[in-house]
Amino acid sequence: MNNNFVATLALVVAAGIFFGYVVPTWSGPIATTKATIAADDQALAAATTYTRQQNQLAEARNKIDPIDLARLVTFLPNSVDNVGLILDLNALAARSGLSLANIDVMTNTVASTKPTNANTTGAPSGTITNPVGSVDLALSAIGTYTALQTFLKGVERSQRLLDIRDIVVKGSDTGVYTYQMKISLYWLR
Repeated sequence: MNNNFVATLALVVAAGIFFGYVVPTWSGPIATTKATIAADDQALAAATTYTRQQNQLAEARNKIDPIDLARLVTFLPNSVDNVGLILDLNALAARSGLSLANIDVMTNTVASTKPTNANTTGAPSGTITNPVGSVDLALSAIGTYTALQTFLKGVERSQRLLDIRDIVVKGSDTGVYTYQMKISLYWLR
């Protein structure tokens, strides 16, 4: 009987230890630690994927000819550089025979955004801003029609991405006209 009592007592103590200590510890701090480890493993996998993609993009960029890359940076620069562009336009106008009378910089306040739907991971929808910004310049120039044509051909051949939006010509009896132009220039945000 004494053996049965000791065995039963040992069984009750083991059940008490199991339900009083092991189960709460296993479902509490250990489960939290396992969840943290799983989240860290996912973050590590994402970081590894990001690093691999970054290395692939760096290799692809290194394969681009430096001259072509410089032309691309000139075509769509990383900043607006109003002063440099105005100096270039002024030099082009001088070579063309136009005289620039006034240049006004008008920044676009409307941000171009595109709505997106939920992606495949179930993330909430949001907006994506356009990576290309634009600035409008209002130019006033004086010169002959031939000088305007030469200026427009120079803008067309420019290495910088420019759009001439509007041209207003004010007539004259002398053959020298006044031109009002709106030019849009683009840059990478």
